[in-house]
Amino acid sequence: MSDAPALTLRRPRPAPALISLVAMIDVLLILLVFFMVTSTYLNLDMIPAVSQDSGARQITDGERAQPLLVRIGADGQPVIRGKPVSLEQFDALIRSRLNTEPTLPVMILPTGVARTQALVSVMDTATKAGARQVRVIRLEARP
Repeated sequence: MSDAPALTLRRPRPAPALISLVAMIDVLLILLVFFMVTSTYLNLDMIPAVSQDSGARQITDGERAQPLLVRIGADGQPVIRGKPVSLEQFDALIRSRLNTEPTLPVMILPTGVARTQALVSVMDTATKAGARQVRVIRLEARP
């Protein structure tokens, strides 16, 4: 027997396996798209943008303020219930309606050929008169 040391082979250790995040990211993106497509969105009109005045009368669920529908003609004149009115008459009408109905919604429906300045003038008159719920309605043509 010889006193020679035993010959051992040393192999380099393999590097530890890296955890691949690509598969997890793919799954998360698929879930994100799935939940975005299937979710329902809140109606943002449910969230009041302006706080109510403390002195204003609160309207209960049973009673609703009747909206004031304003049509803007091709000439830029506001029309209420088929009668053209001036901006001064419109201002006076809103102020008188707001005395009885503090949460009066004003809905503005411009015609397709009405100028933008006419729409802005009507909206400005309504807000200066004190209306807090001013909405512009746009009708879409059916295909």
